[in-house]
Amino acid sequence: MNEGMPAFYGDLFEQSSLIYLGLWATIKLTVVISITGFLLGIVIFFLGLNANATVRRLVEGYKSFFIGTPLVCIIYILYYGLPALGLRLSPFEVLVLGFTLNVGAYNAGYLLTAYNGLDKSQLEAAVAQGFKSLQVYAYIILPQLLKSSTPALTNQVIYNLKDSSIAFLVQYPEFFARMQELAAGNFDFFRAYLFAAIVYLILTTVIFLFAQYIERRNHWPGRR
Repeated sequence: MNEGMPAFYGDLFEQSSLIYLGLWATIKLTVVISITGFLLGIVIFFLGLNANATVRRLVEGYKSFFIGTPLVCIIYILYYGLPALGLRLSPFEVLVLGFTLNVGAYNAGYLLTAYNGLDKSQLEAAVAQGFKSLQVYAYIILPQLLKSSTPALTNQVIYNLKDSSIAFLVQYPEFFARMQELAAGNFDFFRAYLFAAIVYLILTTVIFLFAQYIERRNHWPGRR
C-alpha cells in the first residue's frame, strides 16, 4: 500500500495542469448554469402567477417534467437526440441547456414556496395604489422572495457543483473526468476518488460560507 503512494502523487503532480484545467471547467460550468438557472427560475415563477389558467398549467407541466426526470436523461436526450434532428451542440452547450432547464424548474419551485409565505395584503395595497402587475413583481415580490429563498437557492448552487460531475458522460473535460483518467492510469481508484471528494467538499464549503456571509451582511428577515 505504501509503495503505491509515491506513484499516485507522482502522477497527480504530472497531470496537475490537466487537473487544474478540469477544475476550472467545473467551476465555469457551475457558475454559468447557476446564473442561467436562476434567471430562468425567475421567469418561470413569474409566468406561474399569470392569470391565464392555460399558462399556469403549462408552467406546472414544465416543472413537473424537469423535476421528475433524471438530469442525466435530459442531458442524453440533448446530446444524442438533437443530432438526429439536425442540431448539433458542443458538450458545454448541451450541459448548459440541460442544466438550465432542470435548475430553472427547481428555482421556480423555491420562489413559489417563499411566495406562499408572503403577506398578500401588501400586494393588494400596491395594486390599490396603481402599481401594475410587473411593478408589483419587480419592486415588492421579487426582492422579498430572493431574501427568504437565499438558503434554498444557495443549496441549489451546491447541487449544481456536485451534479456537474456527470458532465464527463458527454465528453466534457471537467474535474471529475480528469480524476477518472488519473485513476485509470495508476489503478489507485481509492486515493483518486478520495482526493476528488475532498476537493468537492472544499468548494461546497466555500459556497456555504460565502452564502452565510451574504446573509449576515444583509440581515435577511427571519434568519439569524
